[in-house]
Amino acid sequence: MTRSYNIPKELVMKAYKLVKTNAGSAGVDKQSLEDFERNLKDNLYKIWNRMSSGSYFPPAVKAVPIPKRAGGTRILGVPTVGDRIAQMVVKLEFEPKVEPYFLEDSYGYRPNKSAIDAIRITRKRSWQYDWVLEFDIKGLFDNIPHNLLMKAIRKHTNCKWTIMYIERWLKASISTPEGESRRDKGTPQGGVISPLLSNLFLHYAYDLWMKINHSHKPWCRYADDGLAHCKTENDAKQLLIELKVRFAECGLELHPDKTKIIYCKDSNRKEKYPNKSFDFLGYTFRCREARNSQNNTRFGSFIPAVSKSALKSMRKKTRSMNWRNRTDLSLKEISKLYNPVLIGWRNYYGKFCKSAMRPIWGHFNKTLVKWAMNKYKCFRNKKTKAAIFIENIAEKHKELFIHWKDGIKDVIA
Repeated sequence: MTRSYNIPKELVMKAYKLVKTNAGSAGVDKQSLEDFERNLKDNLYKIWNRMSSGSYFPPAVKAVPIPKRAGGTRILGVPTVGDRIAQMVVKLEFEPKVEPYFLEDSYGYRPNKSAIDAIRITRKRSWQYDWVLEFDIKGLFDNIPHNLLMKAIRKHTNCKWTIMYIERWLKASISTPEGESRRDKGTPQGGVISPLLSNLFLHYAYDLWMKINHSHKPWCRYADDGLAHCKTENDAKQLLIELKVRFAECGLELHPDKTKIIYCKDSNRKEKYPNKSFDFLGYTFRCREARNSQNNTRFGSFIPAVSKSALKSMRKKTRSMNWRNRTDLSLKEISKLYNPVLIGWRNYYGKFCKSAMRPIWGHFNKTLVKWAMNKYKCFRNKKTKAAIFIENIAEKHKELFIHWKDGIKDVIA
């Protein structure tokens, strides 16, 4: 077979290793990563051979409904394992060409940037500016116009196989229980290359537009969630009007319920307005009591802490694991299985206002108390004794769970 494009085999191998690290479920062919690896050499060769010859066509993307925290569902597009590797090959080639052009305040799905970085800069700016315009793009991944996206792609690369395969992925069918359907806009949320493509699109639709037209208003964007800081309420209202027009020009629409103007109320900003808080990346920003370490005085500061919806999601996760009934496991085995999850929560949601995470640690401690009551006959219907038992273990073996290391061993009702 003639090789039309020079795609190094090493690039395909690197792509496979990255896909393996990210794991993921099977696509429409029901082939898991483990199945793919049973004939790894041949499967990788097929991908390289077809991509190099220009004969690679992506299979349909499996549509999987995912529950939203606020209710309802969103559709996640799950490519096959082989297609994820092919997408990663193109991403590895294309990302270095566009990444240098992205602006500093774009944080989502970028190397060496994180959601914590976005929260940190938002906290700082909320102290400096009285108003925030919070916006959410309605169905971003489903509505990106292909023609505008391809125009942006061609601006940053003349690599023929990169352009060709991105076009094919944009047009790939979506597979649902009702059958397959073609797309004329959007890029599947769940595709390896989709976050990069959405960032590129919003770089021109929003980031660069803000830099040119509203350079005095600092902004922060993480994928389709964004914020812009304003000095006055009128500034925020005018920006919202212009932003609706701008996104309409780009084939997008602001979510009416998730887009609002917020007053950053604190001890120095005491006016009364209906919207005084907003949620961003799992954190709620609002006025909270803070302490001045120099003179030990208390004051109100507009700061972030873990949101109620995030707390609810974490409690739901713990309940779904059914630890209270896992009497076949020892406490050490539960620690080995679940402590990594608790560490992840602590490292993310405990980064700002650690005390707001106490309900989660208390909830998990209560779960362990119920586990002890179910596992040991001496604690049946004796909640207080079981709680003392768990607290004593927490005192002697703080290394078992991350919050025990922080001294949080009590059971919070």
